Amino acid sequence: MGAVWNLQTDVERRPSWQAPVTTAERLDRGPLRRGSVFRWTTPVPPNPTPATSLEITSTVEQLRQHSRIRWTGHATGEGLHIDCVHVWQFTKTRGGIRVSTEKTHIGPQVDADGSNATAILRQGLESWLSDLKATAEATNTNRSPLGGS
Repeated sequence: MGAVWNLQTDVERRPSWQAPVTTAERLDRGPLRRGSVFRWTTPVPPNPTPATSLEITSTVEQLRQHSRIRWTGHATGEGLHIDCVHVWQFTKTRGGIRVSTEKTHIGPQVDADGSNATAILRQGLESWLSDLKATAEATNTNRSPLGGS
């Protein structure tokens, strides 16, 4: 559980393993906890707005060690504003860790083209889960400094 949890909660290191994240910074100090705030940027897939990237400010609303993280966020880009809630669930299984995620987006652009917004969201979440899995597995195999137990 440690490697997956450590990767997900060390938000400043995301650009090193999560390909679409170009920058990430904590706006507070100490371990990630309820009330922690972080800002990150990511490119936007082709869409009807002029936005080519998003700056997202996220606030941790709930954190249960090695079990669950929920944050809210405000994403802005040129002509684009989205509010979101993102939940991550971590469950020990016989074979390792199951990570599941849910995310909601609201905003005028999402309302205007829900099916396209849902497709972009799904693509992003699948990529995030894939990058998390690959990095955690490599961490456990190589015992890199990113890893935990």
